Amino acid sequence: MTATMDKPVKEPTFQGVSARRKASNLSATILVTLSVLVALVPLIWVLFTVISRGLSAVVSPTWWQNSQAGITQFIAGGGAYHAIVGTLLQGLFCAAISIPIGIFVAIYLVEYGVGTKLAKVTTFMVDILTGVPSIVAALFIYALWIATFGFQRSGLAVAFALVLLMIPVIVRSAEEMLRIVPQDLREASYALGVPKWKTIAKIVIPTALSGIVTGIMLALARVMGETAPVLILVGSATAINFNIFEGPQTSLPLMMVDLQKAGTGVLTAERMWGAALTLILIVAILNIGAKLVSKFFSPKNF
Repeated sequence: MTATMDKPVKEPTFQGVSARRKASNLSATILVTLSVLVALVPLIWVLFTVISRGLSAVVSPTWWQNSQAGITQFIAGGGAYHAIVGTLLQGLFCAAISIPIGIFVAIYLVEYGVGTKLAKVTTFMVDILTGVPSIVAALFIYALWIATFGFQRSGLAVAFALVLLMIPVIVRSAEEMLRIVPQDLREASYALGVPKWKTIAKIVIPTALSGIVTGIMLALARVMGETAPVLILVGSATAINFNIFEGPQTSLPLMMVDLQKAGTGVLTAERMWGAALTLILIVAILNIGAKLVSKFFSPKNF
């Protein structure tokens, strides 16, 4: 009787993991880990090269205060202040135009236009714009803004070209982030009588805000590294220009191109790597700031 009572009421269904499954799991873990390590090698290599070769220029106070006006490959000194100003102004003007348009288009595609012909056409056009080279966008803006409308070459024209490159990236990333928001959150809000537009503004967007911000920063990092629009639509300059509406206004990528054309001396190479490191630092600072903003405004319970 005692032996019968000691038996479990029900035999356990879990019989343990077989040796074959353990081996498969271990093999997959090793492959994934090796893939990550292989992907990290070029990234670390690039960062090490840029930092080691450009740090001497970046740590100098004159690098952040002076321009390259009057500086040649044989004269020490000068800085990247003019290129930093151009990069930030062009990037910020581009972001101010692209971010609202990209987010609103993504909201329409996910929340309002599901299955409609306009949504299908919009998705198709976004796919096309995603693969457009930067020089094509620059030539389009040149033909429309400068050749047709007669406006001058300026940093504003560059910003318009960058808009064409930034919008599709924002739309795609924001669309994916909005789609992964649980439908239960929307239905719970509707059940409480909250209008759809307020549900999107108060529930959907804050829930997906972190991913949306990440996509925006990836798009901004991409356009800030473009050279062709600056070269075609505004031209290079060695002096500081705060006016984005007229006059030559260079950027950090174009500064690197100009330095490479100037020669291969030690001073030129140092400035070129310094400009590359400066661009990386600017993108990193913007990413950190955006992450902090998204973390502050995102809901704490999701």
